[in-house]
Amino acid sequence: MARIANKAAIDAAWKQVSACSEKTLKQLFEEDSNRLSGLVVETAKLRFDFSKNHLDSQKLTAFKKLLEACDFDARRKALFAGEKINITEDRAVEHMAERGQGAPASVARAKEYHARMRTLIEAIDAGAFGEVKHLLHIGIGGSALGPKLLIDALTRESGRYDVAVVSNVDGQALEEVFKKFNPHKTLIAVASKTFTTAETMLNAESAMEWMKKHGVEDPQGRMIALTANPAKASEMGIDDTRILPFAESIGGRYSLWSSIGFPAALALGWEGFQQLLEGGAAMDRHFLEAAPEKNAPILAAFADQYYSAVRGAQTHGIFAYDERLQLLPFYLQQLEMESNGKRVDLDGNLIDHPSAFITWGGVGTDAQHAVFQLLHQGTRLVPIEFIAAIKADDTLNPVHHKTLLTNAFAQGAALMSGRDNKDPARSYPGDRPSTTILMEELRPAQLGALIAFYEHRTFTNGVLLGINSFDQFGVELGKEMAHAIADHPENSDFDPSTKALISAALK
Repeated sequence: MARIANKAAIDAAWKQVSACSEKTLKQLFEEDSNRLSGLVVETAKLRFDFSKNHLDSQKLTAFKKLLEACDFDARRKALFAGEKINITEDRAVEHMAERGQGAPASVARAKEYHARMRTLIEAIDAGAFGEVKHLLHIGIGGSALGPKLLIDALTRESGRYDVAVVSNVDGQALEEVFKKFNPHKTLIAVASKTFTTAETMLNAESAMEWMKKHGVEDPQGRMIALTANPAKASEMGIDDTRILPFAESIGGRYSLWSSIGFPAALALGWEGFQQLLEGGAAMDRHFLEAAPEKNAPILAAFADQYYSAVRGAQTHGIFAYDERLQLLPFYLQQLEMESNGKRVDLDGNLIDHPSAFITWGGVGTDAQHAVFQLLHQGTRLVPIEFIAAIKADDTLNPVHHKTLLTNAFAQGAALMSGRDNKDPARSYPGDRPSTTILMEELRPAQLGALIAFYEHRTFTNGVLLGINSFDQFGVELGKEMAHAIADHPENSDFDPSTKALISAALK
């Protein structure tokens, strides 16, 4: 299970994928009257329209053979069973245990940790810490991106507490929060898997100093630890009742379902957080049970691999036509690029296909006036995803939301159809792919399902590439060199440019 089993069969399947005939999107629609029904998937209160991608029956057949050659069913089964599929770190991958899928002992442990988190939230609500109005959540990477996305997307109107998420070690990030929060009515959540992350611990120390400076008698007593290393948090003097553990087998970018999601659960209330988990579980069931040709994460991965490996696309764009999802592209950057931005396969050999897309994006309609010029008339192929909610949540004239949706739908149509013009500068080539994801309304369950969709899509892409999606050694070298500069700025091993920068700025 841990290694690539049949390289010859995989190579043959890739050749079959590459040999598929090429037709335009217009041709594909003209030749198949059932194309729309065949490439639209509705599940977990989401609608995925893949029909404006260049997938067809020939390509689906070829990709399904690639799945078989990659032993996909067994690898997916191992993921759901909580087996040690993170082979380079000899770890299981158990974020789905937080949603009820996995080894029975891991699922039971997740329920226990969730109950512990719920108890703390209820204590805060009941006044155990006095009057609390604010929560300062300090983390970085997956310990910040997930909670920040959830809070921005789901608690703008209904947030029960003011929550600020600070990840940047830049002091201005903390000072901005200090100006807004009352230290006597603030709790601090420190999120770190190891509870040793340098940037996080520095920010935590500065937050403690801020509280002391303003006369808070016991700043340590207002700190909550979210960690897979509870012993380290305990060493720092944090009481056990304020330590919310999560499993070592949960990677940072997959951790919002665990105790790392505490700030979102506090702001939403437990019922809302439970709905988020249930939405993710619904997508889990779909991914496990649906046939490949009607399986949203698998179809998305097929399109990813086709455009990357066959058509040479280097990026894909995520455009949320919903202001509340403005942070989704940033969240997906880490999920996709840290997971699948690899260069070696499971056997340690260099891979011979491109790995992860560069993920980027923005918010419609703003992005239409910023980057869509390149998407419509540039020379680079960029597959696009549009994400929108059918139901508006604002109280303004309904024309606002109608205009938002018509723009989203029109952009997909324009990318596909294009338009000829005698003036080349006013001509649109068209035949540019897009996927549209619709939800009835943006609620915790729908967002949970959407995030789980992207997790499973990332896993499927990793299997098709033959890589380990669950380590992230690429982030370590830069950190090590930063420590080296901080500890020994005079180090002669650095290149001349770096030494000059150190000399100019760190005297």
